[in-house]
Amino acid sequence: MWILALLFLIGFEALADIFSKEYSLRGSWQYWCLAIGGYIIANAFWLFSIRKGSGLARGAVLFSVASAILAVLIGSIKYHEEIGGVESIGILVGVVAIVLIFWPDLLTLFRG
Repeated sequence: MWILALLFLIGFEALADIFSKEYSLRGSWQYWCLAIGGYIIANAFWLFSIRKGSGLARGAVLFSVASAILAVLIGSIKYHEEIGGVESIGILVGVVAIVLIFWPDLLTLFRG
């Protein structure tokens, strides 16, 4: 259950990041309000996730890495921001970090 809450946290954080970028481009207070609202909703899911078993360390790393990867992808795809070599390596390292965090669960899943 905590994984679902963490996914909602990451999703609302990404949505709030988009609204924040739109605010930075347009200066509209509506985007500012939508961004703040998105961050508040995202953090409500964080509280639920940590209460249901994500753990502070594991949950924070998963959230941070996944949010960073998603922000880079949104920035590059939606806003045509450049991704350099270092950022690309960072995304790869982030994916490896997520796999390693879930490694014991993956082994259990594959072994049956």
